[in-house]
Amino acid sequence: MSTHPVDTAMKGILLAGGSGTRLHPMTLAASKQLLPVYDKPMIFYPLSTLMLAGIRDIMIISTPADLPQFERLLGDGSRYGVRFTYRVQPTPDGIAQAFVIAGDWLDGAPCALALGDNLIFADHLGVLLRAAARRTEGATVFAYQVRDPERYGVVAFDDDGRACDLVEKPEQPPSNWAVTGLYFYDARVGELARRIQPSPRGELEITDLNRIYLEEGSLHVERLGRGCAWLDAGMPDSLMQAGLFVQTIQSRQGMLVGSPAEVAFRMGYIDADQLRAIATTMGKTELGRLLHELANGEVPR
Repeated sequence: MSTHPVDTAMKGILLAGGSGTRLHPMTLAASKQLLPVYDKPMIFYPLSTLMLAGIRDIMIISTPADLPQFERLLGDGSRYGVRFTYRVQPTPDGIAQAFVIAGDWLDGAPCALALGDNLIFADHLGVLLRAAARRTEGATVFAYQVRDPERYGVVAFDDDGRACDLVEKPEQPPSNWAVTGLYFYDARVGELARRIQPSPRGELEITDLNRIYLEEGSLHVERLGRGCAWLDAGMPDSLMQAGLFVQTIQSRQGMLVGSPAEVAFRMGYIDADQLRAIATTMGKTELGRLLHELANGEVPR
């Protein structure tokens, strides 16, 4: 399925911090977001999601120890036709802290935030993302049904199907609809994030930011239904499930999942020669072969 570039003033933040304690001892030596999900580093998947939304100006936020590794992996973004900026999160003080850290860089621009351990897959995902990126007022979040909603921020709906409440990691979840790690906000997000007070956990909670939009009636909740997959790869079981999911899609359908190079090509950010050059750097890997086929027009655009 081909896509086309989208003009958007929206910027993107990719939050790849934290200590990854749920994945110890693996994350004692490497950032969680650098661990492999099948054939790509974990961070490639949310990065591809932001790019698919038409966002080309992206800040990567990580720990002081891990940030140089992301710079080495991703560079300045020019190979993908985008621009990367890097900034440190000294301590993991909550997801909403990202907007405080990036406040001067945002400079009043609307922004999307993606968590570095989240993978979202759907055939129509690009349409949903670009619609959210074009929305000029309010915020958009994506909800997904899960069996263990107590692990997440949870959204409740009224009898008319409208979002009516948001609760962070509730002991008694009001629904099984979890808010995924992908958020779109209007130009007020930097200002609103600075109003949030730390929660009892000592963190600036993204749920508190979302609740501001909910209470003013400008929070749009997009429910991801059948045909969509959302995977939080932050624990050993979910990390393995994510890898098996990607392996199944790619090997059965010959369709790439979570490849920034593929998205850049399909979005028109790079041309076939640039894609071919990226594929060549991957040697004789299956990923390199699939990118060569795409550059050579051997798979549908």
